[in-house]
Amino acid sequence: MIEERLPEWLKKPAGPLKNLHELKKTLRARGLNTVCESARCPNIGECFTRPTATFMILGERCTRECGFCGVKKGSGGGHVLPPDRAEPENVALTAMEMGLKHVVITSVTRDDLPDGGAEHFAKTIKAIRANSSSTFIEVLIPDFRGDEAALDIVLQAAPDILNHNLETVPSLYSVVRPGADFVRSIELLRRASDFGATVKTGIMVGFGETGEEVRSLMRVVKDAGCEILTIGQYLRPTRDSLKVKEYVHPDIFREYEDYGKEIGLKEVYSGPLIRSSYNADKVYGRLSQN
Repeated sequence: MIEERLPEWLKKPAGPLKNLHELKKTLRARGLNTVCESARCPNIGECFTRPTATFMILGERCTRECGFCGVKKGSGGGHVLPPDRAEPENVALTAMEMGLKHVVITSVTRDDLPDGGAEHFAKTIKAIRANSSSTFIEVLIPDFRGDEAALDIVLQAAPDILNHNLETVPSLYSVVRPGADFVRSIELLRRASDFGATVKTGIMVGFGETGEEVRSLMRVVKDAGCEILTIGQYLRPTRDSLKVKEYVHPDIFREYEDYGKEIGLKEVYSGPLIRSSYNADKVYGRLSQN
């Protein structure tokens, strides 16, 4: 994360570095990645001290060129390696050994693969279930280019939560998510909801969207059957990434949270440092109490 005269409400202590380094050592020993590191999340010091983790499968290079993301790019699949066949089991063993209660499985986007990596997701879910059946599993998936069969592969593996992030409002997709399509992503959420999954999505603000665009998106998300929505501030991860247009005040985030509840979203987690996987276990806990 690049420090660009951040307002006070976006400044956060790094957290205990000892725990951070110990977890990194464990992950590297099995060749595993976390999105916390790859996307340069500002909450990494805090989250790495808790019994939760967000694993990033299918390698560390993405086949898309999203303007907001700090994950390494591999244009056209030229630098993208084949999926590691041992990865599902390695994720499962790591989750078991660390005693993780809530695991989030995400990935880079793999448009070079016939199923977009769906079967790899399914194998990872099944491996975790086989090694630690009580671990709660949340998946944060790409759009699979709208391939319904690929989505079904993941859904049939029965994750506890199916998450797919919209990231921004429709008018900014060509800049923020040039390889994606808003309607396609909404249909993915709708199909997952119709399947019976607990569905989650997330966006970032600060790209130049208006408040009404955010509220409109929230209504569309609700109508698609999504139960959980996260809203956080976009922070520029690298100097090549999109510039921040606005640092949104915490009061606005609270207004979005109140509006989401007014229109019937079951859980809205909104704040400057909120990320899709941040406090994922607590968010689900709040949902289950409603």
